[in-house]
Amino acid sequence: MPPLNALRAFEAAARHLSFKEAARELHVTPTAVSHQIRHLEELVGMKLFDRSPRAIALTAAGERFFPVLRDGFDRIAQSVADLQREGDTATISVTPAFAAMVLIPRLSAFRERYPGIALTVDASERLADLRKSEADIAVRYGPGRPTPLSEEILFSDRYIVVASPEWLGDCELPVAAGTIAASQLLGYDWKNAALHGPDWGAWADLAGVSRHEVARTIVFSEESHAIQAAVDGAGVALVSSLLVARHLRSGQLLQLHPLSLPGFSYRAMYLHDHPRIDLLRRIVAWLATLADDSLQA
Repeated sequence: MPPLNALRAFEAAARHLSFKEAARELHVTPTAVSHQIRHLEELVGMKLFDRSPRAIALTAAGERFFPVLRDGFDRIAQSVADLQREGDTATISVTPAFAAMVLIPRLSAFRERYPGIALTVDASERLADLRKSEADIAVRYGPGRPTPLSEEILFSDRYIVVASPEWLGDCELPVAAGTIAASQLLGYDWKNAALHGPDWGAWADLAGVSRHEVARTIVFSEESHAIQAAVDGAGVALVSSLLVARHLRSGQLLQLHPLSLPGFSYRAMYLHDHPRIDLLRRIVAWLATLADDSLQA
């Protein structure tokens, strides 16, 4: 393999058809470029340039060699650029509700803390395949299950009853369980019915009211829609304490009753042998503080 300096000198000189311009690009003298090219010609056993007092031109051998070397350097440069971009980016797969209610409002804080890392947020109910590089980190909600992935619990939440100040009106807190049960209730369909997630029936059992009293429920396909309906004064919602933390802090929603139902855990999952494992661990550590900040700020 010829010396890299000789190859770089030839490629630059062939591209500019000038030893002087090649020297300027490589930050060396034209004489140094000429010496490197002569050394390369000695190694390959043939002339690569025709030299004249005023100009240089590629020989037939130089014409064959130049595009191969040029393309090789271009590929190296592109690979380096790809690695640099890859090192500074990460894709997080989250549910739409987590993205809208928790992650997106905190992205400006992430940029301030890690200005050199670019996040891509993939908000979908579909489980991303980390082995196929569909995402670098997946945040999912549910009970813990055995998994070959590295997994960290970000937060375990509870389900609380909330409504807007407009809905509350002149009533005092806490609102009686019977009053809540007799109100327009807001619920949503769990994407995974096998989880048997918290619902109004379970809340009625805990509160000591009949399940028949919580039958009047508007059911949404998304939890975020039930939350927005509650903000707009459409009724009373039973929702994740994490997802409504910002609304409670801002006063858009009020917790009507002290009773709450245990939920599941938000978990961050990633490959333990990921080539950028240190980067992912930093992001996961930030995600854990994000959940804390949402509840305590």
